[in-house]
Amino acid sequence: MDRKMTKKIQVGNIFVGGDSPITVQSMNNTDTRNIEATVKQILALESVGCQITRCAVPDLDAARALRKIVSQVNIPVVADIHFDYKLALESIKSGVDALRLNPGNIGDIERIKVVAREAKANNIPIRIGVNSGSVDKKILDKYGGICAEALVDSALEHVNILESVGFYDIVVSIKSSTTMEMIESNRLLSAKVDYPLHLGVTEAGTPWRGSIKASIGIGTLLCEGIGDTLRVSLTGDPLEEIKVGKQILKSIGLINEGIEFISCPTCGRTGIDLIKIAHEAEDRLANCDKNIKVAIMGCVVNGPGEAKGADIGIAGGNGEGLIFKGGKIIKKVKEEFLIDELIKEIENM
Repeated sequence: MDRKMTKKIQVGNIFVGGDSPITVQSMNNTDTRNIEATVKQILALESVGCQITRCAVPDLDAARALRKIVSQVNIPVVADIHFDYKLALESIKSGVDALRLNPGNIGDIERIKVVAREAKANNIPIRIGVNSGSVDKKILDKYGGICAEALVDSALEHVNILESVGFYDIVVSIKSSTTMEMIESNRLLSAKVDYPLHLGVTEAGTPWRGSIKASIGIGTLLCEGIGDTLRVSLTGDPLEEIKVGKQILKSIGLINEGIEFISCPTCGRTGIDLIKIAHEAEDRLANCDKNIKVAIMGCVVNGPGEAKGADIGIAGGNGEGLIFKGGKIIKKVKEEFLIDELIKEIENM
């Protein structure tokens, strides 16, 4: 797929846009004022591959707490600002790597310009965040309510405000909890700007529903070459957002690190507890950084034959299984030892 070449923006120690790799983000659900808990969660996010994280800034205490937080973590920290522009100014003083503003609820344009000038002086990029709750009434009246065109107009209005003060280190995000509206608005926006786009289906839901909605929305756009960074918004542990986000990228070939895991859905031929084995294998290989494909298959029909593309795998039998590499059987193992033997073989690869 041909990816659109957008402007390259530096966020802390990484780049977003242009020919930079697509980054996976999350947002902390700790109270930012609780420095210890927030640092602990960011370090945990780092351990599963999070590349940028965002912290809510509800008041000045939270903005000031960011100074101690950013000094103890390794990935860029974005301050999430709503309503009070002074919180953005204090966050900049605390050394954050970027700001996320919802300009519609900051309100006064002059205040947005003050923030832009201070961000520019400190080389702090700004992500414009637009969603259905932040669209100006005059735009809603123009289109008769929320739609893709209204969201794009809102985003462009705020891009123009930043550009009017000579600020161009911009990332734009249009999010919707309606997947198709999110897809269409980002298509329209991509055709109008060259700034990097942050993709996400906002308020997507619980891990099960949200992962499906996010995968469709984000994945569709990425397959069209649209998007430079992403967040999977889930009601749950932020670590799950990173796992889903990285899997989206891996599923469409945009990253190649880590395990590609395939397993059959089981049927009446299955003679081992394949569901349990598959879950255990997935858990034990979660942090494996080998770029290999692992197959967990229920029987000899769906084993080496149908999983020829796998580097290594299991084909179940009657209380036992075959371990195969590159489509060739290398050993037969009793069911209770299958996972241990598989892991040993992978470690030796």
